Amino acid sequence: MARRIIVDPITRIEGHLRIEAEVGENNEIVDAWSSATLWRGFELILKGRDPRDAGLITQRFCGVCTYSHYEAATLAVENAIGVIPPANARIIRNLIKGSQYLHDKIIHFYHLHGLDWVDIVSALSADPRKAEKMALSVCDNPYNCSVSHYKQVQKRLTTFVNSGRLGPFAHGYWGNASFKFPPEVNLVIASHYLDALHVQRTAAQMMAIFGGKNPHPQTLVVGGVTSVMDSLDAHRIGEYLFRLKEVKNFIETAYLPDVLLAAKYYKDEGASGIGAGVKNYLAYGGFPLDDDWYNTLLPKGIIVGADLSKVFDIDEEKIAEHVTHSWYEGNNALHPSEGETKPNYTGFDAQGHVKGEEKYSWVKAPRYEDKPMEVGPLARMLVGYAKGDKKIKSLVDTVLSAAQIPAAALFSTLGRTAARCIEGKLVADHIEGWVYELVNNIKGGDQRTWTRCDIPQSGQGRGLTEAPRGALGHWVRIENHKIANYQAVVPSTWNASPRDAQNKRGPYEEALIGIKLADIDQPLEIIRTIHSFDPCLACAVHIIDPRGNEIKQFRIQ
Repeated sequence: MARRIIVDPITRIEGHLRIEAEVGENNEIVDAWSSATLWRGFELILKGRDPRDAGLITQRFCGVCTYSHYEAATLAVENAIGVIPPANARIIRNLIKGSQYLHDKIIHFYHLHGLDWVDIVSALSADPRKAEKMALSVCDNPYNCSVSHYKQVQKRLTTFVNSGRLGPFAHGYWGNASFKFPPEVNLVIASHYLDALHVQRTAAQMMAIFGGKNPHPQTLVVGGVTSVMDSLDAHRIGEYLFRLKEVKNFIETAYLPDVLLAAKYYKDEGASGIGAGVKNYLAYGGFPLDDDWYNTLLPKGIIVGADLSKVFDIDEEKIAEHVTHSWYEGNNALHPSEGETKPNYTGFDAQGHVKGEEKYSWVKAPRYEDKPMEVGPLARMLVGYAKGDKKIKSLVDTVLSAAQIPAAALFSTLGRTAARCIEGKLVADHIEGWVYELVNNIKGGDQRTWTRCDIPQSGQGRGLTEAPRGALGHWVRIENHKIANYQAVVPSTWNASPRDAQNKRGPYEEALIGIKLADIDQPLEIIRTIHSFDPCLACAVHIIDPRGNEIKQFRIQ
């Protein structure tokens, strides 16, 4: 007999997410529903504002992908008014964004996703000498690796346990049969969890050097950047490079080896395609290598049905958002530039379950040619791999070979997690080159960081980029020199989307189908797969009426 289970809220994410799953025989998930349970109203704040304010406001969608929304909003306005920033501004933007990527990858694997793989309690029984050998088996010079250090980590964790104040380790599903690491691997990765608390701070400092501060940078402007003195100061550039060296070393000697250990012990799940999802992938491209965004480090394209033999170009006009199963009025699928959102909250049934085929989420359902699309690091790495991008293909093949897993294993929860690490290495490898590109421009006499521009009477534009979590698009319409309409379709709008008009599940939902739970009362496998997408529901829920009418009033008790 089928049983419904609800995980609400999903923790270790940004925002409010509820997952409901129907579990059949043998504890196998046969159906699932993804619900965003927090309603927001950011785009209403933008109406009537100067378009140049959009970036500073939209980066407050959340406290994680701050720069990404700042960039997308700035690109949208630049596209609307037809301005191209100078080369130095493009490079500095890449340096700020690169630091955000490194910061995001490290935090995600260790502090948001790591405890889905690592049994902290098991680490207490590990043999530190065996842990040292385990770390050396996947890296010649592992990060912070010694018997004495691992003993100190065990002592620190034991103190947590004995104090009864477990902090981030409280309420874990410790001992669950779905954990597969031996105690020594648990100890190695737990030690890096603690190390990452420091390293992620260093990555945040990198952003602040050119971005002004973190988490909400303030140096982007329509037409370029304002961090002129930082770009001309050799000491500031040296500070950036010094911190880059530390973060890059952690990625290469801790993060990547830990992912290889995960691949070793979870390879069967990867080979079985657990958590694969919709198997359609979309990437807008990110980190421009020239001034018109034609060439980008992160690739552009679409893959359909996990077919790596063909990558399709993106036609932006084929994007539409459905609201059939979202808590808004209407059933029309609209392009984001024409988006309208009128709340129609109908809630859950008396038992607290979704109402059959009705509405059940504040997130809309973006589709490309009526297909649900997964976005994010896996999408980007697959598109690059399928296109034959030499840098991406080399990194992916190296990891696949070291982990002794086939390329098909990328279509899984494990593959999604590995792709994020591979992408972190890719970005880290290119940042130093951007620094020297900036230095060479300045030495050659080009110190421009801004292109003068004015806001026209009217205009319409979009900014398409890649946030760490995936494809990000902002659309803006300008009338009377002010913002008349604004719409954002963020990575978690794509990934967390509910069913569409054709009743096709969104990527989160589809990724859960077929997963078996070791213990139905400890749905660790649900958490692990959902976390592999790195959900950000704070970014995903927005509201706008393009005609400027009052939509609804809500009283919060």
